[in-house]
Amino acid sequence: MSTEAQEQFQTLHELVKAAKIRLNANIWDYLVGATETETTMLRNRAALDAWAFRPRVLRDVSAVDSSGDFLGKRRIRLPVALAPVGSLDSFDPGGAATAGRAAAEFGVPIIVSSVTEPGLEGSAQANPDGAKVFQLYVRGGFDFIDEHIRRAMDAGYDAFAITVDTAHYSRRERDIAKRFVKHWRARSSGMNYQAALSWADIAKVREAHPKVTLILKGIGTGEDAEIAVQHGIEVVYVSNHGGRQLDHGRGSLAVLPEVVQAVSGRARVWMDGGISRGSDLVKAVALGAEVVGLGRLYCYGLAAAGQDGVRRVLQLLEDEVQTCLGLLGANSFAAVEKSMLHQVAPVVPPHVHSAFPLLAHPERGY
Repeated sequence: MSTEAQEQFQTLHELVKAAKIRLNANIWDYLVGATETETTMLRNRAALDAWAFRPRVLRDVSAVDSSGDFLGKRRIRLPVALAPVGSLDSFDPGGAATAGRAAAEFGVPIIVSSVTEPGLEGSAQANPDGAKVFQLYVRGGFDFIDEHIRRAMDAGYDAFAITVDTAHYSRRERDIAKRFVKHWRARSSGMNYQAALSWADIAKVREAHPKVTLILKGIGTGEDAEIAVQHGIEVVYVSNHGGRQLDHGRGSLAVLPEVVQAVSGRARVWMDGGISRGSDLVKAVALGAEVVGLGRLYCYGLAAAGQDGVRRVLQLLEDEVQTCLGLLGANSFAAVEKSMLHQVAPVVPPHVHSAFPLLAHPERGY
């Protein structure tokens, strides 16, 4: 990482501010916006803020290991993944190639969206040795899914994710109000196949690819988590699409405990939704997530400073995580327990950036 990036960005909120300055208003609203009233997005933040820590002391935290596990295949520097985000090339010309290189250099996986450049093979070629997952929006029948799984495995991806919470394209009114919808709608053509996707299709995919690690992204209830496990899914991924699909949904962290209980150790549980600080990550792991997806957070870094920006986000997040773990009385994530959390009333009204109060600092502006 360049010394310039380290010196320029000393806090995560400084990357958020730099991203806003560099992006035009349409792309900025695409990044930070959600669906209709944006209630689900706000509940993502509220769910995170509804837990306080119960720290333990005198536990020798002179050395803190903040690494995690990726599908039992390798250790990763933090238990995080860069979540799949469409049109990453809107934030940096290199898109998923730039983000993937940053993830690999830092030591965490990227989940590459099927609606971002430089596409399935191009993104893998830019990141040949890093941990990576390919995520698919279904735009065709079984042959379409089958082809993408085969291509992904041939390209060196470690696992394959199917997004299941986008049966209909949502009304993202920040975009609609500015008439900034044509570009995104073009990438959502063929959605009738996504709308028709069923558990029978998942069973067919599972049968056709028994050795492929399958992830279902967008699980929002314990009931569907149970069905996923029954279909042999290895990773149940709790997500509400960053609040960008169903309005008036629950926050992801509020959903996580019931999914963990339903899965009961029979599959891995990942989650995303509003993760903005190291303390957010620690809370998610304490409630049962093995890997936590970063969405908007790494996009700020990508928009602010490209590859260096993404790496700086991850580095600052790691600093926050290690501080949080140490002060909590845990020398690793293995030592984090649900008993270290306590439910409380949130202090700050939720907002997409309420985790960064200094963005409103009068000397810094926003």
